[in-house]
Parts: sequence; C-alpha cells; structure tokens
Amino acid sequence: MTSLQTLLTSGLLAQAPNYQKPVSSVSPGYIELLEQNSHIIYPAVAVLTLLLIAAGILQAWRTQDLDGLQKNEFKRAIVNELRRNISGMPGDMVAKAVGLDRLKTNRLLEQMQQEGLVVSHTNSQRLTVWRVRGALPDPSVRRY
Repeated sequence: MTSLQTLLTSGLLAQAPNYQKPVSSVSPGYIELLEQNSHIIYPAVAVLTLLLIAAGILQAWRTQDLDGLQKNEFKRAIVNELRRNISGMPGDMVAKAVGLDRLKTNRLLEQMQQEGLVVSHTNSQRLTVWRVRGALPDPSVRRY
C-alpha cells in the first residue's frame, strides 16, 4: 500500500493540471452574464413576453369595438339605407351599402333590433332580412 501512496504523491496524479484555454477559444462576457444571472433574466423575459401578449390582446379587443360617435353614424347610415329599401335588405347588402365589415354591421343591426329600431325575419332561403320598424305593417296586424 505504500507503493501506491508513493506513486500517487510523486506520480502524475499528484500534479495539478495546468490547463489553459487555447487562444482560439472565444469566451464572450454576455454568456457568462446570462449564466450567472439566469434566475433573474429569464423570469423577467417571461414576464415581459406575457405583458406584450396581454397588450396585443387588449389592443385587438379595443379595435374591434366602435366608439359611440362612429356607432351612431353607422346606425344612421343603416337606417337611411333601410328606408331606401322599404321591403328590407339582407345584412350583407346593408354592410356593402354602408361600407362596414359584415360582422360589425350584423352586431349593430342586432343592437338596433334590441333598441326597437329595426326588425328582422328569415325568408324561405334562410336569409335574414332587416327592415326599419314601422316601414311596412307587421304581418300579424294585416287584415284582409
């Protein structure tokens, strides 16, 4: 056992390695900065990403809605267009005539129906036709 000890203390194993990085190796400082502060940097990047996603969702949600003045202008245009066509118009034709997106126009028409400004009925072709309330007598009121 002593020969093993002498071999270890005087041999190659006892010498500390004098390893030096080669001259061609690159050791950028930002990698070391990321490694040393990863417990701070990566959660901060995650929170920033979530904030950007939330801001994008809120911005898209706000742009979907019309402000009060625009909504009233489009409602007035819809009523004027429906007065021109007393027998009624499908929502797609109203949207084209007013110059508004089809979905926004249908949402406005539904709001106007709840307010009692317009009425709708579905024809035999499964097409919802909108008309101004009071423009034609209601079918239930007609007497022959």
